[in-house]
Amino acid sequence: MKKIIIVLLIFLVTGCTAVRIDTSSIDTITNVILSKDNNLFNRIGKGYKYYVPRGVNYIDNNDYNDKLYTNGDYYYLYIDTIRYYYNTSFDYKESSDAYYSKSLDINGKKGYLEINEMNGKYLVEFMYNYAKIEALVDYDHINEVVLNSSYILSTIKFNSNVIKLMLDTDYFTNKEEQYDIFTSKTTTNKFLEYKEE
Repeated sequence: MKKIIIVLLIFLVTGCTAVRIDTSSIDTITNVILSKDNNLFNRIGKGYKYYVPRGVNYIDNNDYNDKLYTNGDYYYLYIDTIRYYYNTSFDYKESSDAYYSKSLDINGKKGYLEINEMNGKYLVEFMYNYAKIEALVDYDHINEVVLNSSYILSTIKFNSNVIKLMLDTDYFTNKEEQYDIFTSKTTTNKFLEYKEE
């Protein structure tokens, strides 16, 4: 009985803290999630890795374009390794014509979030940390898309050494050797001689 009480006291004293994010405000979602230093990842690409939140499904990859799916919506993720490698900045001007438009600069990483209404749907363009997510969704899915995109974009980590090797055109040119498996390199009659014996 004493052991149970001690264990309960330990849980009460140390406790676990659960942070609940107010998902009713786009500003709150982006500020809370993007300001965290997340080291999570469960997807690995060529020179980068990132975390896909629970409920979001990875569908396909085409070079640096990943296609994700959740709750009837497709997310298109583009990883800009070249801009990352050369540390290229960009300019974004907030638009008063958009449903939502905001420039982001959190923890030294820049980006923007812009949402525009298009034929009854909403195009979410979320660029942050040298990556961009686009999704065309219904109005009631906007906050969910922003929440999932914030997790994905905030967890992207780049591997500079791998990216450098991929961008170095001289590195792979000297290592390639062309083979033609359909032409004979040597002529040998050993098989025929064996068959005749």
